[in-house]
Amino acid sequence: MKLLFLCVANSIRSQMAEGLARRFFGDRAEVQSAGSGSSHVHPLVIQVLDEAGIDASAQWSKSVFDIRPDSVDTVITLCADEVCPAFLGGARRLHWPSPDPTVGGGDAAAMLERFRDLRDGIQKRLEAFDREEAHLR
Repeated sequence: MKLLFLCVANSIRSQMAEGLARRFFGDRAEVQSAGSGSSHVHPLVIQVLDEAGIDASAQWSKSVFDIRPDSVDTVITLCADEVCPAFLGGARRLHWPSPDPTVGGGDAAAMLERFRDLRDGIQKRLEAFDREEAHLR
């Protein structure tokens, strides 16, 4: 299985999914993430993944243009209200709409809670995806 998680800036949602999928699938999958352009990995992504026992400190932001089409068989987009980047390979496409946790107001604690909710939501989708894939094998 060769997974690519896509979002706009490859700084939050797709990075979160990359870290969670690497741990969840281990050697069963090759996992990448990218965005319309590269930026940076948001510090709260590193923090909430660390809370889940995942060291994502070595992850970096990548552009979808840097991904080889033959390195992907499933693309999962995570954009909600934004326009997700296009991947021009022949991969199967799935869409898991996920809100941007930096949007929504409130204080730092409220934002941190939205990042945790994002992490937990992606984890549940990965588990469901794994069950679905097991039925297809």
